[in-house]
Amino acid sequence: MTNNKELERAELHKTIWRIANDLRGSVDGWDFKTYVLGMLFYRFISENLTAYLNEQERKAGDADFDYAMLSDKDAEFGRAETVKEKGFYILPSSCSPTCAPARATTPTSTRPSPASLPTSRAPPGQGQRRRLQGPVRRP
Repeated sequence: MTNNKELERAELHKTIWRIANDLRGSVDGWDFKTYVLGMLFYRFISENLTAYLNEQERKAGDADFDYAMLSDKDAEFGRAETVKEKGFYILPSSCSPTCAPARATTPTSTRPSPASLPTSRAPPGQGQRRRLQGPVRRP
């Protein structure tokens, strides 16, 4: 049984390596690695920022908040504070597609417009994060 799994694993590794070589084409291996590592890093910081902002908003009381589903205009509200806290900022539309798989298929018209969101909010308390916007609900 384990020998069979080892054979399957070896075959999988060969297949992945062949696909990577096919994708790489005539590009130098080092350049290809740099490209792939850059893409992986961008995915990591996108997912990290999305998870961080979602967690902060949920701690502030918005259980349905999803940063990846915000419009860029609405997300601009928290840019300065997020840059102070994290040292970087990525707009939702520029985040890795893995942050919001539904974003690509969700028409913008199903997201609430800023005009439909509540505007009066109490100022944030000590240690509380300012809210980026009202609740965003997935369809």
